[in-house]
Amino acid sequence: EVQSLVNRYCVDCHNAAEAAGGMELESQPIENLAANPELWEKVVLKIRGNAMPPVGEPRPDLETYHGFAGWLENALDELADNNPNPGRPALYRLNRTEYANAIRDLLALDVEADDLLPPDNSSYGFDNIADVLTVSPALLEGYLAAADRVSAIAVGDPDFAPEETNYRARSTLSQDQYIDGMPLGTRGGILIEHNFPLDGVYEFNTTFVGNSVDGIRGLQFPHQFEINIDGKQERIVTLGGQADYMQMLENTAASNETVANRTRLRIRMSAGVHTIAVTFAEKTGAFEVDQLQPFEFFNFDPVYLGGVPQVANVQIRGPFGGEAPSGATASRDAIFSCRPAGADDELLCADEILSTLARRAYRRPLTEIDNQILREFFEEGRDYKGTFDGGIQYGVRRILASPEFMFRVERDPDDADPGDVYELTDLELASRLSFFLWSSIPDDELLDLAAESRLSNVTTLEAQVRRMLADPKADALVDNFAAQWLHLRNLDSVEPDSVAFPNFDENLRRAFHEETTRFVSSVFREDRNVVDLLTAEYTFVNPRLARHYRLEGVHGDGFRRVTLNDPARYGLLGHGSILTVTSFAHRTSPVVRGKWVLENILGTPPPIPPDNVPALDENAPDSLDRESMRTRLERHRADPNCSSCHNIMDPIGFALENFDGIGAWRDTDDSGLPINAAGELAGGIPIDGPTALREALVASPEQFVGTVTEKLLTYAIGRGLEYYDMPTVRSIVENVERSDYRFSSIVLEIVNSQPFRMRRAASGDEMQVAQQ
Repeated sequence: EVQSLVNRYCVDCHNAAEAAGGMELESQPIENLAANPELWEKVVLKIRGNAMPPVGEPRPDLETYHGFAGWLENALDELADNNPNPGRPALYRLNRTEYANAIRDLLALDVEADDLLPPDNSSYGFDNIADVLTVSPALLEGYLAAADRVSAIAVGDPDFAPEETNYRARSTLSQDQYIDGMPLGTRGGILIEHNFPLDGVYEFNTTFVGNSVDGIRGLQFPHQFEINIDGKQERIVTLGGQADYMQMLENTAASNETVANRTRLRIRMSAGVHTIAVTFAEKTGAFEVDQLQPFEFFNFDPVYLGGVPQVANVQIRGPFGGEAPSGATASRDAIFSCRPAGADDELLCADEILSTLARRAYRRPLTEIDNQILREFFEEGRDYKGTFDGGIQYGVRRILASPEFMFRVERDPDDADPGDVYELTDLELASRLSFFLWSSIPDDELLDLAAESRLSNVTTLEAQVRRMLADPKADALVDNFAAQWLHLRNLDSVEPDSVAFPNFDENLRRAFHEETTRFVSSVFREDRNVVDLLTAEYTFVNPRLARHYRLEGVHGDGFRRVTLNDPARYGLLGHGSILTVTSFAHRTSPVVRGKWVLENILGTPPPIPPDNVPALDENAPDSLDRESMRTRLERHRADPNCSSCHNIMDPIGFALENFDGIGAWRDTDDSGLPINAAGELAGGIPIDGPTALREALVASPEQFVGTVTEKLLTYAIGRGLEYYDMPTVRSIVENVERSDYRFSSIVLEIVNSQPFRMRRAASGDEMQVAQQ
């Protein structure tokens, strides 16, 4: 019966002669499924995504259609049970995010890894995939230089040379109002958390936004400029007024120098992290008479000299006359667990400090060789620097430069035959778990359980997972996993056209990011059904975002949780962040939005388009005969080579066309023509607008839950999923249905799954390649 369905509905296109889509089923009898399970997993993917047979081609009734898919899945699952294959990830290297988090948890020191290390490659949608975390000479130099710098700052090296650090405000940041996170009663500015490496004098230099000829804006009237350090006002000066304005008109260079000298601050700072707010006192919010209807984007006009002064850059220079920290700092407290009473006690104390740090950094108990190496580095540093702290600095540097810290190594057992499947050790499991949930190293509790071989106990493991999910460090699942899965990281690089979208500014971009981050975090932290990511009737907004969404009753400063009255805004598909990253700079893109939904919501990515796809016809700016987006796309996909994919993607994108390129609601498109949001999904389901699209997507919730599981499992094990992983995904989805698809249930199922807990030993060919 199953074979007859394949012959009737599939073989006409997927035969030996045509092999449509590179898939040939004619010579693959269903009775010999085990000969090519990878092929049949592709068939399952297409059927579950309603992608085959193509739109317009004959299909069986729904019961037969889904029954065929279910039979295939059951047969493939049985094959997987009889031939387990947990896969074999490559050697893991800490990526930039993991490196920064590990330094934070090891040394209580926040570092900007983007400034220390080269960018990481991504694959399968994530930057923690072992296969692409390659190692190059430049990368190794970066890690060595980072170890040198981080150890010097953490310990407080008195030889640390003066340097300058610049903190820039994006040119699209509107500073005419309060900015979230700044001190109350202020307007605009930059909030900085800076780690001062030593006690000493530091200099703060501020530059301000200018027009196209470098004239500082807003000097017509006086404004109170202030620098706050740890909540205390350290510098308050008046900026602007008749004298400043006239000097700016007469001599721009002299004016800029006058302002720079007046706003400069030199002050003695203690070592450690301090919070600096460079801002202005808030004044009346009344508009100037020539701007009764200003754009939200305050810096729209490059020539304009009015408005209010705005901070462009804050430079911190120093230390001058730097001295070793006289007081406690977070990093020194984390490092110096003891202090020697005299010279005879130094080696013993150094062993305690360095062995404690190295155990956590290497994520395993230390050997005597490990301790001996660290002892030698301490002695070398003690002799060279002349102090106990200098010796510890050398030891810390050696720990951070060690391959045991930079790489996560999972070794095949000595008695494993090629291709054998084996369980990870408890220590390897602890590392997988901590880098999955925290993007960082294990803490002492997790490491102690692993060292005692107690972590792999089912009850203990579940308790640890729940403890780790409740820890603030589990925010990494939002900041790293969700931000990459949902393409939220791309938001920073999006630059909507200022003519097409004059109300888009940095403030709105930040609000978009904060909304989605808080929303996803609420689903994860409250352990909700993950389908709520699509259906939740609430979101998080501040007044700026509320105006953009036309939500009433949102006043004051800061973000708050609000209940939505418009179903079109429910869930992620109504978020401005998602709608913006799936648009072009000057207009929406139904194709990009449709592709995003297929990949990230339905888990059925379309094929890679051919190289010779023509660009979509654009309306001429001065044309009177303008065509709608739908009309132009219909003409574009008239080509049979394009229609098979566009017939699936475009209806999804059209359903979201009422949202413009930055997520604002509209009734007419970029051409001024009424929007037609109606269409039909690949399975024949009619939709008309975002509400109907969302309801269609969650009609079979297991498909979205399957996508979440696939993405989360990929992220958890650091490799792309293969055909032999799909039975695990299906098993997880089936199991978590009993717990109403709660987020923690999916995490627990992943942690207990074969791909996460086990590993395949190298085959003969893989061993030969490794030896070469």
